Amino acid sequence: MRRRDFIAGAAALLVSSRTSRAEGPPRRIGYLDPVLKQLPRYKVWLDSLRDHGWIEGKNLIIDYRSTEGQAERIPPLANELVALKPDVLVGVSPQVALALKSATATIPIVFVAVFDPVATGLVQSLSRPGGNITGLATYAPGDWLAKRIEILRELVPATSKVALLVNPGNPSHRLVLANELSRTARTMGVALPIVEATTADELDVAFASAAQQADAMIVFSDNLTARGPARCRARGKSSSACDLPIQWVSPGRIDRVRPRHSRSAPPCWRLRR
Repeated sequence: MRRRDFIAGAAALLVSSRTSRAEGPPRRIGYLDPVLKQLPRYKVWLDSLRDHGWIEGKNLIIDYRSTEGQAERIPPLANELVALKPDVLVGVSPQVALALKSATATIPIVFVAVFDPVATGLVQSLSRPGGNITGLATYAPGDWLAKRIEILRELVPATSKVALLVNPGNPSHRLVLANELSRTARTMGVALPIVEATTADELDVAFASAAQQADAMIVFSDNLTARGPARCRARGKSSSACDLPIQWVSPGRIDRVRPRHSRSAPPCWRLRR
């Protein structure tokens, strides 16, 4: 599919006249989300569609599916949405976008917040994605990890060991570690032990391991680890891991946490982009 044809098809929902929107049959969007739609980004997306004249239940049908943080549900839900034959598919996260791409080569796909889509294998290049897919990239190779450590050190100057909580099943996390881990540790003069989690229960083990190995922690954004803040708070009374300054890198907002047993310690920020 030529890029011009793809853009024309994917953008048809937004560029058609209000008259045609009112008179024509409703358009259909398949939306696959790794988390529940109560999050602000889904409301913002609906509001933006409404601003362009597209209203769910009137001229627009939205087939919403959520994996609820369970990675094993992504492929079957992607196939389920493709079977509904929507006009456009929207995929949030690299794993979701990859599953949608595997499920169809004809329905236009728009991915959201995908980390380095070229290295992930979603597109041929940023300027010429190719195929039936395009979207928003949130990362290009460089000093992503070093910048996070720099911010963390502004808040916790004595930090020399920073644990990195990653999901080994997330291709974005693997890319950062492969491209930046050794160079960042060397140039920043910091030890970067890796702690891993692939399930919600493993988050507790990862937190405990981080507390034993490091004096601060950076949590990589992920469908799984996005649930970490609430889980950490719920277990804070019994988990020494919640004493660590923790930088949460995830979409949404910026929150502050303070080591539980040290009133004099400077706060760390959960950075949500």
